[in-house]
Amino acid sequence: NIRRVVNHLAILGAGPGGYVAAIRAAQLGARVTVIENQALGGVCLNWGCIPSKALLSVVELGDKAKKAKDFGIQLSGPVTYDPAVMVARKNKVVSTLVKGIATLFKTWNIEHVEGTGELLDARTIRVTKPDGTETRVVADGVIIATGSSWPNLPLFPIDGTQIITSKQALDLSRIPVSLLIVGGGVEGCEFASLYSGLGTQVTLVELVPRLLPLEDEEISQMMERELKKRGVDIRTGVTVDQIVRQPDLVTAHLRDGLSLNVEQVLVSVGRGFNSRGIGLEKAGIQVGTRGEIVVNDRMETNVPGVYAIGDVVGKAMLAHVASAQGKVAVENFMGRPRTIDYDVIPTGIFTLPEIGRVGLTEQQARDRCVAAGKDPQQSVKVGRFRYGGLGKAQATGDIQGLLKVVADAESDRILGVHILGAHAADLVHEAALAMHLGATVSRVAEMIHAHPTLAEGLMEAMEDVHGHAIHLARKPSS
Repeated sequence: NIRRVVNHLAILGAGPGGYVAAIRAAQLGARVTVIENQALGGVCLNWGCIPSKALLSVVELGDKAKKAKDFGIQLSGPVTYDPAVMVARKNKVVSTLVKGIATLFKTWNIEHVEGTGELLDARTIRVTKPDGTETRVVADGVIIATGSSWPNLPLFPIDGTQIITSKQALDLSRIPVSLLIVGGGVEGCEFASLYSGLGTQVTLVELVPRLLPLEDEEISQMMERELKKRGVDIRTGVTVDQIVRQPDLVTAHLRDGLSLNVEQVLVSVGRGFNSRGIGLEKAGIQVGTRGEIVVNDRMETNVPGVYAIGDVVGKAMLAHVASAQGKVAVENFMGRPRTIDYDVIPTGIFTLPEIGRVGLTEQQARDRCVAAGKDPQQSVKVGRFRYGGLGKAQATGDIQGLLKVVADAESDRILGVHILGAHAADLVHEAALAMHLGATVSRVAEMIHAHPTLAEGLMEAMEDVHGHAIHLARKPSS
C-alpha cells in the first residue's frame, strides 16, 4: 500500500508546527499527508496552551467576582469552583478547536493518516495504524514536527495520581488541599496561579535563586510578590532530594532540610525532544548533543528535502515559533527561499497577572554592551510606567502592573519590552511590531495612543526612556 504523488509533502506530527505547515503547503499547491498518532493540534491545543488558559480564565473571573462588592455588585455567598464544570468547559473549548483543524484539513484536501510514523529512509515513512496494520507513505519531501514530551525523571516517578504532570493537572476531578510544584518556570508559575486561585495551598520550589529565570529580573521579582499575595509559599535556590509516597499523601524532602506533606506533586521541570524511535538514524539525519534535530535557518536538516520544526529542533520551544518555522520549511520545500529570524519573538506568560515580553532583558542588554567594550550604564536606557498611573487601569481595577522598555542610548533602538499586568500578552505585540519594523523609541512615543487604554502605558514608558513621560512625577535632580 504505497502511494507516490508528485510534489508530495509528508509531515510527521500535527501540532502547531505540523498542522500550520500542512495548510501552508496546500495553499501553495502541494499534495499533503499528515501523520499523527494523537489528537490534531498536539500538546499545545490538547494538553497545554489552550486548556490551561481555559481553566485560568475561570480563576480570573472568580477573582473579579470576589471584588464585585467594590464595584457596586452584590453577590450572595462566597465564590466556589466546580471542577467538573470547569473541565467540561475546557474540553469543549479544546474539542471545538480540534474539529476546526479537521475542517481546515478537509477544505484544503489534506490527507490525515492516524498512526505512528517512522522514517525508513529520507523519503519513505512507515505508518503503524491504531489497529496494528501498516502502510507506507513515499513523498518528495518530509517535515518532522514530532514536538516534545514530559521527561521521565527517576526522582519523580509519575503515577498520574499523586505525582503528576501538567497533563493530569488539567483534568482535576477535585481541588487538592495542598500541592507542591517542582519548577518555577513558565508552566510552574501558571499552575501556581491556577491552583492558588482555586484555594489550594501551593508550595513552589525552584532550583535557581529566582522564579522565571529567563525573564527580566524586575518582572520576575514582581511576579514573585504577586504569587505570595495569592498565598503561594515560594522557595527558591533549593531542590527536592527525595519523594516518599504514602497512601494519602506525599512527603517531599528538600535540600534545605525542610519536609513537606502534600496531596500531590506537580513536576514542571522541562521537556524532552521526541526524536527517538522515528527513524532518524535510518534517514541519516543529524541529532545534537541534547537530542534535538539539527537544522539550518531554512529549517532543513543535513539531509536535503528533510526539514524539522517545532520543539524537536530545540530553538525557542513555543507554539507560535513552531508555526512560523513550519511556514519557512514549506516555502523552502516549494522552491521559495526563506530564512527564519528569531530576533523578535513576543511571548505571553499566562500567570495572574499576565506577563508579555519581547527582545532583551535589561541585564542581557547590559551584558552585550560589556562584551562590545561599551559602558552599560551609558549605553542602555530604561523607561518604566506603572499600571496605576493609567486612567483605564484605575477604572477597571487592574492597577497592579508595570510596562518596561529597554533601549539603546545611541541609536534609540528598542532592545526589549517587558510588561506585567492585565492583557500584557496582547499589549506586547505593539512593541514587537515596532521592533520588527525598526521603529525607534521616539517614533513609538510620538504615535498618538487612544485614551483611555492600557496601551497608553507603553507610550508613557517609551517617553520615560528620555525622561518625558507626562504622567510621572518629576524626578529629583542628581
